[in-house]
Formats: sequence, structure tokens, C-alpha cells
Amino acid sequence: MEYTYVPKGVCSRLISFEVENGIVKNVKFTGGCNGNLKGIASLVEGMDVESVIKRLEGIKCGMKQTSCPDQLSEALKQAL
Repeated sequence: MEYTYVPKGVCSRLISFEVENGIVKNVKFTGGCNGNLKGIASLVEGMDVESVIKRLEGIKCGMKQTSCPDQLSEALKQAL
């Protein structure tokens, strides 16, 4: 199933992804740090949703209380 999520408190403006049989696929960030977010998307491709959430939730960006990876974990929680 395809999902979109509007992140809060970060530079990226949109996160889109698919979840198929509990596996994360086709993660794309709109806006934000292009290279870093492509790297994160590539690293989580094919991983179990719960594993991605555990690894990414709580990560902060500088002085912000969240980050793009943390927002991806929030998006995945909502998808569940």
C-alpha cells in the first residue's frame, strides 16, 4: 500500500513510501538534504517496518526535537 506523510518540524516537505507485507519500499523525500535522505531511503529499502521504526525514532537534527529520519518513523507508525 502507498502512503504519503507531511513531516513536521523538518526541512523535507513530504515523505512517500510503500509498505508491502510489513516491508518498507520506495521511500522518497521531497525537500530536505537530498543526498542524506536518498541514503536513508536506500538503507531502509527492504527492511521490516518495526525495525526501521526502532532504528530511526528519536533521532534529532541539531537543536530540533525531531529529524527527517524521526519523521519517517512517525509516518511508518501511522501506516501501521
